[in-house]
Amino acid sequence: MLDRGIFLWYNDGEMKDLKYLQLWDAYGPLLTDVQREICEKYYMYDLSLSEIAEEKGISRQAVSDALKTSRELLDFYEEKLHFNEQTQKYSLEVSFMLTDVTRALEAFKQKHPAYVREIDDIIKKVTVGETVDLDQEEN
Repeated sequence: MLDRGIFLWYNDGEMKDLKYLQLWDAYGPLLTDVQREICEKYYMYDLSLSEIAEEKGISRQAVSDALKTSRELLDFYEEKLHFNEQTQKYSLEVSFMLTDVTRALEAFKQKHPAYVREIDDIIKKVTVGETVDLDQEEN
């Protein structure tokens, strides 16, 4: 799982919201339509409980209860399936690998200045997330 220290700029409430936003991304389709809609408004659109209640024509307490139930379900799904934990773990590993590749390319570029432009193009594509076509011919 990601180290909590990575997100130092968040306060505890924002960390909790980030956690549930990630769980909602992973398990949102498993919630009921109403739970999904309330979570979306709360986590994605940052609406308050009162704003959601007014919009849906229900009490603030009903919104709070729906969020509580949704959080419990999201926690339950993560506890059983570990999908979000694994996704974060692999994303972090990929990030470390891309950093290693970029460093290796930078070192190669220093030793082989004739390839600077090509290596810079590859580095740009790797760090921006574009696909690299190694067979592409220069015009």
